Amino acid sequence: MKNYQLLIELFLKHLEEYKSNLNSKSPKELYEPENYILSLGGKRLRPLLALVACDLFDKDPKHALNSALAVELFHNFSLIHDDILDAAPLRRNKETVHMKWNTNIAILSGDVMLVKASQVLENYDFKEFKKLNTLFNKTAIEVCEGQQYDMNFENEKNVLVEDYLQMITYKTAVLLGCSLKMGAINANAPESDQNNLYEFGKHLGIAFQLLDDLLDAFAVDSEKFGKQIGGDIISNKKTFMFLKAVELANEKQQKQLAKLLKTKDATKKIEGVLEIYNDLKIKELCQIEADKHTAIAINCLAKVSANATKKESLKKFANELLNRQS
Repeated sequence: MKNYQLLIELFLKHLEEYKSNLNSKSPKELYEPENYILSLGGKRLRPLLALVACDLFDKDPKHALNSALAVELFHNFSLIHDDILDAAPLRRNKETVHMKWNTNIAILSGDVMLVKASQVLENYDFKEFKKLNTLFNKTAIEVCEGQQYDMNFENEKNVLVEDYLQMITYKTAVLLGCSLKMGAINANAPESDQNNLYEFGKHLGIAFQLLDDLLDAFAVDSEKFGKQIGGDIISNKKTFMFLKAVELANEKQQKQLAKLLKTKDATKKIEGVLEIYNDLKIKELCQIEADKHTAIAINCLAKVSANATKKESLKKFANELLNRQS
């Protein structure tokens, strides 16, 4: 992140300008939650990628600031709604919006953020706006489809690992690809480079989500991780690791998993599932799958015709991003 500190600061200044009047707007119940979630911090990964992509082609990254803001607003809208759907109490170690206010306020505040995300793209001229908006709308629909698949999996018995990978591609990865492609559009890069950057971001996103799932189960510091460790296990999420365990488990382990799914004791459930994961080396298999998508991402980046030094910086950043320990 240090290599991109100036770009992060550039975006944060733009974000502060956007936020400057939110708490004074009326009705306050609509806008204060927006300001709250935008102030919780985070890596600002998606807006950063939009600026990085524009800069990659030696264009002024300031031109991508509204694309960056659009993806950050959309991302935070999705977090508000995801937290409601998941009944999550914490987001970045703070109360989630629906817990701090209530569910109805959270839904409506998220809705207005979605509208604003599209609205800020209107600052571009029509030709550029059309390209950006087409990509943005396609991505927004896919993210919603991914969320619905995720919810469907809760009640479906025969979910495959391939189904899960498709779900996280839509729910998480396409927004990273979108962020990069929007920045490339702002730079007026060739379409082939736009598409390769999109694929780079998509596969980076798949790897990132796989590692996030891994950390959900195996992280040792909940403060650094920013979420409840074992949350996916407690809520019976059909993650890559769970589905791989079901695929590989023997009859005894299958019965144990089925029993653990019904267990109300959270500590007992986490310990029991992790024991099976360890027996089947699920952590290692998840890492291998993440590494596969990382390699695909790096290969796509290599195909991009852009500043070689800046491409190398982006490659290094991607590897650092995926090398989290907590």
